Parts: sequence; C-alpha cells; structure tokens
Amino acid sequence: MSKEKTAGIGFFQKYLTVWVILCMAAGVLIGRYLPSIPAFLNKFEYAKVSIPVAVLIWVMIYPMMMKVDFQSIKNVGKNPKGLYVTWVANWLIKPFTMYAISSFFLYVIFKSLIPAELAKQYLAGAILLGAAPCTAMVFVWSLLTKGNPAYTVVQVATNDLIILFAFVPIVKFLLGMSNVSVPWDTLILSVVLFVVIPLAGGVLTRLLVTKKKGLEYFEKQFLPKFDNVTIAGLLLTLILIFSFQGETITSNPLHIILIAVPLTIQTFFIFFISYLPCKWLKLPHNVAAPAGMIGASNFFELSVAVAIALFGTTSPAALATTVGVLTEVPVMLILVKIANSTKHWFPIPDGSNE
Repeated sequence: MSKEKTAGIGFFQKYLTVWVILCMAAGVLIGRYLPSIPAFLNKFEYAKVSIPVAVLIWVMIYPMMMKVDFQSIKNVGKNPKGLYVTWVANWLIKPFTMYAISSFFLYVIFKSLIPAELAKQYLAGAILLGAAPCTAMVFVWSLLTKGNPAYTVVQVATNDLIILFAFVPIVKFLLGMSNVSVPWDTLILSVVLFVVIPLAGGVLTRLLVTKKKGLEYFEKQFLPKFDNVTIAGLLLTLILIFSFQGETITSNPLHIILIAVPLTIQTFFIFFISYLPCKWLKLPHNVAAPAGMIGASNFFELSVAVAIALFGTTSPAALATTVGVLTEVPVMLILVKIANSTKHWFPIPDGSNE
C-alpha cells in the first residue's frame, strides 16, 4: 500500500493486530504467572460490571463519540440512496447473517472441535459483534478510500442513533434464538453505560469546545490529542480481558483461529452486500466505499463492553468479541485495497478532478 493511501491511518491503528497479539500474550502470561493481579481487579465489580474494565472502555469510546456531529443529520436528504443501502445492510441483514454464518461454522463445520456449550458462548460474542456497526474506525477506512467525509459523518451519526433503539432488541432476539438467556435490564444498562453516557459526554464536549474555540480548533487541534488515548484504552482493556481468559486460551488455542473464520467470512460478505448495490444504483465511489466499510467493520469496543457486562470478563463470549478486534484491521485493509482497485466501476462525481 502506498504512502498516500496509508497516510490517514496512525501507527498504532495500522499495526493494531500486532498490538492485540502482544496484549493477548501479555494478558495470558499475567493470568498464568501473576494470577493475583486479575484476582485483585475482579474484586472491583458493581452489578456484575468490572469497574476497571468499564473505566478503560469509557476511555476508549468517549473520544470516538466526540467525532460524531449530529448537526450533519440535516444533510440526510442530500444522498439518501447510499444511506438506505447502509441502513439495510447494517440493521436488516448484518446481525442475522452473522448469526447464520457463525452458527453454521461453530455448530456444524467445527462441531468435532468445539464443545456445544463453548460454541453457544462464542456465538453470543459473534452476535454482539454483528449487531454493532462501526462508528469510529470507519473514519479511517473512509479516508483510505478517499470517501466523502461529509457523507461518512452522516452515516456515523445516523447509525449511532439507530444503535440506541435497535441494538438491544436485535441482540435480545438473536441471543434468545441461541438459547442464551439475558435479562432486559442488564442489556439496557449495558447500552446506557457504554453508548448513551459516552455519546452524551462526547456531544456535550463537542458543543462546548466548538462554541468556545471554533470548529477548526476542535477538529484540527483538540480531537487529535485523543487519538492514542482510544488505542491505549483498547490495548489495556485487552490485556485485562486476556489475563482473565488465560486458562480458556491455553486450554483451547485453536479456538481463536476457529472463531476468526466465520467473522472473516461475514466481513467480506457484508462489504459486498453494501458495495455492489451502490454500483448498481450508480452512486459515486466516494459514497460506495464508506457504505461498504461501515457495514463490514464492527463497533468492537461496544461489543467487548457488552459481552463483559452480560457474561463477565472470563466468559468465552468476551473472548469471541476480542477475536473480532484481532481480525478487524488486516481484513479491513484488504477491503480498502479491493475498494481502491475497483474505483473505475463507479461514476465520477460532478466537480471531481479525477
């Protein structure tokens, strides 16, 4: 990939998979040789939510929520076809194909390799990933494919609003289909903790800073200060999770690869389900590419947070969501390459110099 194409992705983001693998190794070693650390941290819980993990997840999610500009929603009508494709793929197709593909692999293809009870927990983690379309890294994928920035902002803003209303019932329904019982109040509390509160904080911060210093200062100077905070929060969260998961991983190392298979297939499938209709609708590439990217990638930070809140830090479901983090960057970079190499499929937008 050329320097021009990778200029929009930071050092930590570019090598996120490497950092995740290192965090996995560090966490497993801590869990195995320093078990007193996770045991001590496990004491800090409220309503089955790990307080240390919750704090780190807020550190992760809050900077992302500051990027969401709800004022952009007034521009929804300017290119509604691309948004319709995104909404249909993300909310009417993606959660259900994740359930179908993951069930097929975990219960049928890998039946002899994964015990049924573990498969059920891994499926629960996959469902949480499938029900949460990306709201943060999509800005990076859009930049790498020269997507329309204004359109991407509208996508993210509308998806964040839909998450507030659609995430809980979809997850409840699909977990019920998987014979996993989850109380409504726990699920709703998770969304309040890890979507509503950081989203409200991010929107308030954006309004206050923009009002005081202006939009240019906010976007060019204020937001960049938090770029590495999000990644640091994610990596520390993963070290904690893997320290709790040490025994599960050392007992079933092959399971990491097996879980990654349906997640990877789902990512490619959803990308093309979103990308190709944009071609048929004759939308410009700078709308089609981010439309494909937002569906293909996951809001894995939310998925990890909800998995921990619902099932605990030591649960196989939480492990499955972290495998989503592990596979996300390399797979999405492949899709970026595919999108950039098929640019000629799409009409050149009016006023373009290309």
